[in-house]
Amino acid sequence: MFEKFCDVLCLEKEFITVEINPPHGASIDTIIADIKKHNLQDKVTGFSCTDNPLAKLKMSGVLSAIKVQQTFGKPVIATMSMRDKNKLSLQSTLLGANDFDLRCILALTGDPAKFSDQPDVKGVLERDSTLLLSIIHHLNKGVDYSNKLLKPAPKPIYPFAVTNSYAKNMDSLKKRMVKKLNYGARAIITQPVYDLDNAKELLALLEEAKEESIRETAKEAHLVLGQFPIVAARTANFIDDKVPGINVPKEIIDEMNLAAMDGADKEREVGFALSKRIFDGVMKEHGKVHLMTHNRFDLCAELIG
Repeated sequence: MFEKFCDVLCLEKEFITVEINPPHGASIDTIIADIKKHNLQDKVTGFSCTDNPLAKLKMSGVLSAIKVQQTFGKPVIATMSMRDKNKLSLQSTLLGANDFDLRCILALTGDPAKFSDQPDVKGVLERDSTLLLSIIHHLNKGVDYSNKLLKPAPKPIYPFAVTNSYAKNMDSLKKRMVKKLNYGARAIITQPVYDLDNAKELLALLEEAKEESIRETAKEAHLVLGQFPIVAARTANFIDDKVPGINVPKEIIDEMNLAAMDGADKEREVGFALSKRIFDGVMKEHGKVHLMTHNRFDLCAELIG
């Protein structure tokens, strides 16, 4: 299943994954039912599950990913944040997940613990996400992080990484891409992009990063362009003002602000049309997209068509 998933990523034109945010509760069944309601499992290549984004308490991303994968028979990328786990916990979780055939891992440093909704939370953070990529590299050689032989050795693990979609100095993004490729990332998922010029610039940066990487696996690495559909002016303004590493063009913000003056229906209509135009443009240009909609699976299905 995962070999085919990676073949689609590397060899085929269309690759679409959808992000799932696990619930603040003890069951993901309602979310799974909503995915089924919109037949989204038939429209995508796979899913991903987040790991306590913004340090807010959610159901385990890894266990959620296992259940989603077993339910739909589709590969799921499990996010693992460095914020909450040390080397021991990371390796233990990866080995356990491997036995359940959960083998695509998205390595994140994670949002700071100070944002948490739980009292007096302290981050564990031994290092940034490259530590997790390094651990995966060791496990894929059949040894743990201390180079002790694993019996049995795990099945191949496919590491994913992330990048911002925008920076005042775009060369800084390339340097981070090179670093993650050097640690073995097979694919890099971007923060949301909102215009084709930004998408093309990121694709060019990855090609340059691949040339500069010392790792042989970098030659086969791919960029997956993030998409976060905007159907409300408030969302457009918030993302542009408050979320680092994302740039929403002024013309989109202006168009959404004007639409909001004509009521919620018009705002949604204009926002969806803009989002659909961006999605279709990115799919035509590159064909590899990661949709993030805060579990708005109706919106995902409508965008994909």
